[in-house]
Amino acid sequence: MAERKVLCKYYPPDFDPSRLVKAKQMRDALPKGDKSEMKKRGVSVRMMLPMSVRCTTCGEFMKIGTKFNMRKENLEDEHYLGIMIYRFYWKCKRCSGELTMKTDPKNSDYV
Repeated sequence: MAERKVLCKYYPPDFDPSRLVKAKQMRDALPKGDKSEMKKRGVSVRMMLPMSVRCTTCGEFMKIGTKFNMRKENLEDEHYLGIMIYRFYWKCKRCSGELTMKTDPKNSDYV
């Protein structure tokens, strides 16, 4: 475990810390259109499946509680009593087919 706690890090002789670009600077460098496009595409979240599902392409079963990197999309024009409705996208582990589900706050379920 001690090998992970490095006290001295190697920096090459030509290293220049002033040339490093911070994440905020990279994000601010994007044009306005790209930022709005990122919002439309959705935010990537790590989530567990709330139910068992089956892929419609290859027939693979995915059990409840399986973790996936999902893309969360806000549906701007759909609300229920002021509650936002979201759509989640994820890929099948076997065939990489895209699956989707949408929140249904009226029935406390997913569609």
